[in-house]
Formats: sequence, C-alpha cells, structure tokens
Amino acid sequence: MTRPVNDTLLRALMREPTDYTPLWLMRQAGRYLPEYRASRATAGSFMDLCRNAAFATEVTLQPLDRFPLDAAILFSDILTVPDAMGLGLSFAEGEGPRFARPLRDEAAIRALEAAPMEKLDYVFNAVSSIRRALDNRVPLIGFSGSPFTLACYMIEGRGSDDFRHIKGLMYSRPDLLHHILDVNARSVTAYLNQQIEHGAQAVMVFDTWGGVLSGTAYREFSLAYMRRIVAGLKREHEGQRVPVVLFTKGGGQWLVDMADTGCDALGLDWTVDPAQARALVGSRVSLQGNMDPGSLMGSAEGVATEAQRVLEAFGPAPGHVFNLGHGISQHTPPENVATLVEVVHRHSRKLREAAGA
Repeated sequence: MTRPVNDTLLRALMREPTDYTPLWLMRQAGRYLPEYRASRATAGSFMDLCRNAAFATEVTLQPLDRFPLDAAILFSDILTVPDAMGLGLSFAEGEGPRFARPLRDEAAIRALEAAPMEKLDYVFNAVSSIRRALDNRVPLIGFSGSPFTLACYMIEGRGSDDFRHIKGLMYSRPDLLHHILDVNARSVTAYLNQQIEHGAQAVMVFDTWGGVLSGTAYREFSLAYMRRIVAGLKREHEGQRVPVVLFTKGGGQWLVDMADTGCDALGLDWTVDPAQARALVGSRVSLQGNMDPGSLMGSAEGVATEAQRVLEAFGPAPGHVFNLGHGISQHTPPENVATLVEVVHRHSRKLREAAGA
C-alpha cells in the first residue's frame, strides 16, 4: 500500500510530529454543500447514494475538491450494519432513520445473528472505489457505529429523546442487551476489518449515545464492547499501521477508561476542556476535536477566533487532529468551512514555529 502524499493525519494519529495540525470534519460530505444536494437528488435517496459506489465516491470527494482537507471519510451510515441484519432500515424525509422491525421481544433478540458481510459488499466496493479516486492524495478513514449506539436504534426503532426501551431492557433483562451487544461487536469488528482490507487507512468508532449512560452502565454496556473491537481489529495492513479512533459523545468523564482500550486516538466533543483531557491521558493517545459545530454559524471572524482558541488550548505538541465536536450542521455556510480550514492550517504552523516544534 502506498502511503498518501499528504500523510499528516496518519502521523498525527500516531503522535508523531507534524508541520501543522491536520483537519477533517465529521459529516464533511453532506447537505451543507450544494453539490452534495445535487448528487442526492440525482441518486434518488440517501441510501441510494450509499449503495452506489460511484455516487459514494463522488460525494466523498466533493469536500476535498472544495477545501484542502487532510483526510477523506467514507460516505456511508452507521446503520448499514443493523440493516444487513434484516431490521428494515428506511429514511423518512425530515424524520431520520427508522427500523421496521425493532428488537422488542425476547424471541427476536435471541434470533439476532451477526451481519452477513456479503450484504455489505456495497460499502466495501465504495471503499475500494474511493481509494482509487483519491490516488493517494490524503488518507481514507473508515468507520462504524459502536455496539451500544447501534443497539439504541435497533431497540428504539428510531432516534430517541429518553431511550426508554433500551434502558428498560438494560435494567430488566441485561442478558438480552448483552446478547445484542455481543452480536453487534462481532459484526462491527468484521465490518471494520473488511473496510481496512479494501483500503481504509484509519478507522473510527462512533459511540454517539454512550454519553446517556451512567458511569457503571457505560463501562459495562458500551466501553467493554468497544474494547473488544479494538482488540479484534487489524492494526497493520500491507506494512502500515492502521490507527483506531474512539469517540463517545458526552463521554469526557471516561477518557482515561477509553484510553485504556488500546486505541490510538480519542475524539472529544466540544464540552471537554482540551488541556484537562491531555492531563488525564498524557501522551498515550492522540486527541481529536473539538470545536463546537455551532460556531460555524457565526461570522468568518468568529470562526477564525474560535479555531485559534481551540488550537491554542491543545497546544503545538504532537498528537492533535482538528475536528468539530460532532457532525457539521446542514445549515453551515460553506465559506465558513473554507475560513476554518485556512485558519487551522496557518495558525497551527505559527504555533509550532513559535514553540520550535
């Protein structure tokens, strides 16, 4: 495997010195870009975009053609895995994802089996296609949802404000929830390994809903299964290290536990103080984040000020990947993203030069 011409992201994830802080954005290919909206209209639906390698490649590269970002991230969705388990995924306009057959009774839960990887070939084909199209410009990041986050959708049947069904199951029949999480962990491990085999050069696990748990429940029902995934992943492919990033939204209080999984980097949401995070985990892992996505709704001057503040909070030491604290909003002005990328690259170089880094 040929290393990317711009390998700054991979070096930063492995805590190696870089000339500047690399930058990519969660949901960087998405509805805030007019070219994405045009592609989606042509494709017909969100899942049609995901299931067609040519469309998935097209929209993955759109933000890279606009902005000098330091990585591409596979265009897909975290719910492809439970969809492959036969739960009947659909996306209603304005309502988000929903499953036709949520897991609500013991028989359905006991019958649940790991996702057949052949049903996810369209994802792996997209990974291969994107890698070819990138032509080693920048690294490609693969991803999956965490076992717990996937279980939230699989049990609730859709997004939730109170998570009453999954929490009801957790506190009444933890054995059944553990079965779902075990199936999910095995599926996610195989899924990410296949992405690596097809060309993903780093992978990320999105634990979007782990932060709704108590500390005890988080360690038992979320972190334990992410630890299993990290242990089961291919950490080298074709002679190169494949970094693994864990991100629990709302999980800043568990950073030490997360670092103990053996991952290479931790994603931080915007509620976490970068200096405190670094003090907690030391140099064991890189840190990714953590600008508030809402700050991109302000003026260009406000975007620049906030980006500089985040960079200065992390400091010039190795091991920082700039990102938002969660996904970019569909309402974000693209010109503010252009400002962000330019400021992050320029100001991080300035900070390193001043520190002699």
